[in-house]
Amino acid sequence: MRTRMIAGLLALCAALFSLSIPVFAGNEEAASPQAGSLGLTAKSAILVEQSTMQVLYEQNPDEKLAPASITKVMTLLLVMEAIDNGQLSYEDTVSCSDYASSMGGSQIWLEPGEQMTVHELLKATAVASANDAAVALAEKIAGTEAAFVDKMNKKAHELGMVNTSFRNCTGLDEDGHYTTARDVAVMAGELLRHPKITEYTSIWMDELRSGETQLVNTNKLVYHYPGTTGLKTGSTDNAGKCLCASANRDGMGLISVVLSAPNADAQFGDSRKLLDYGFGNFMSAPIQSPDSELGALRVLRGVREQAELYTEPPETVVIPRAQEGKLAYEITLPESVTAPVEQNQTVGRVVVHIDSKEICSFPIKTREEVKKMTFLRALGKLGGSLVAMGAPCVE
Repeated sequence: MRTRMIAGLLALCAALFSLSIPVFAGNEEAASPQAGSLGLTAKSAILVEQSTMQVLYEQNPDEKLAPASITKVMTLLLVMEAIDNGQLSYEDTVSCSDYASSMGGSQIWLEPGEQMTVHELLKATAVASANDAAVALAEKIAGTEAAFVDKMNKKAHELGMVNTSFRNCTGLDEDGHYTTARDVAVMAGELLRHPKITEYTSIWMDELRSGETQLVNTNKLVYHYPGTTGLKTGSTDNAGKCLCASANRDGMGLISVVLSAPNADAQFGDSRKLLDYGFGNFMSAPIQSPDSELGALRVLRGVREQAELYTEPPETVVIPRAQEGKLAYEITLPESVTAPVEQNQTVGRVVVHIDSKEICSFPIKTREEVKKMTFLRALGKLGGSLVAMGAPCVE
C-alpha cells in the first residue's frame, strides 16, 4: 500500500507540474489553414466529425502502426456493450487474477485476488490507462484475455476496420498488433455512441481505494482544451506518442487521431492543431425537412388516387463556416407512380447542395400502401359510392 501511495503522489505531482508548462501553440495557425499545411509531425493523423464521420483532414491515415494504449478504445467499447446488453453492471465485482496483476506499464497495482467494481476498473482504464484494470475487465467478460482479443478482432471486422489486428487488450508492444488512424477514428466514433463513457474519459483527477491511489488523466487536453470529452492516449517505444482525442463545441463533435508522434509536445500539439482546424473552419448546419413542400403523389391505377409522402433527413450536415446560410434543396419527384405502391417505398430524392456541389441527399418515401385497382376492387368501390349517394342497390 505504501508503494501505491508514493507512486500515486508522484503521478499527481507530475501532472500538477505540467499545468504550468505552456506545451501547446495558440490558435493563430488554425485561423484559416489550407489542407496539408497544418505542419503535423506525427506519422499519421486524421480528423473526423463525430455524428457523420465525415473526414475533415487526413495525413497518411491508412499506414499500419502500433497504437499503444489507444488499443483500449476497443477494450472500453466492448465493456460498454457488455453493460448495455446486461452482461455486466457498473456495480459488479471483479476479482483480479495473477495474470492481470502481472501487467507492466501503466497500472493501479492490483494484487492477485483484490476486488474492485466494474465502475472502478473502468475509471482506472479510461483515466489512468491502467493495463491491469483493462485485463481484469477483459477476463470478466470473456474468461481470458485471449478470448477477449478474439472479440476485439471480430468487432473490428464488423466495423470495417480492415487494417487492424489486435494481439492484446492493453496496447503493449507485440508483433502483429497494429491499426491505422482511420480505423481508430471508426472505433472511437462507435465508442462515443455510448455517451456514458465520456463521464469517465473526461475526468481530470480522481482516486481509488479511499484516496490511497490517485488517478490523473493521461490526456492533458482534458484540462487544457475546452470542450474535450476524451478519449485515449498511448505511448510505447514501438508506437511512439499517440492520442485519440474527442471534443464538442457549438453543437459539433470532432474526433482527432495522431499516431507515432515523436514526443509529448507533438502528441498533444498535433491533436490541438487538428481540433482547432476543425472547429475554426467547419460548422454543423441543421437540415430542414421539406415535407410541407412535397404534398401528395398521384397514383395511377390504384385504389386511391394519391399517396402521402415524407422524408427522414439527417439532423445536421458539416459545412465550411464560410458557406454558412448557402444550403439549397433540390427535390426530384415524378409526376405520378403506378400502383401497387408499398408503404415506405422510395419514390424520389432530396439533394442538399451548395453552389451546385452535393453535400448530402436523402430519399422521399410513401407513408402508406396503395394497392392496385382490380375489377373486384373497382366493383366494390362503385358499390360503396352508390350507397353513399343514396342509390338503391341492384341485386
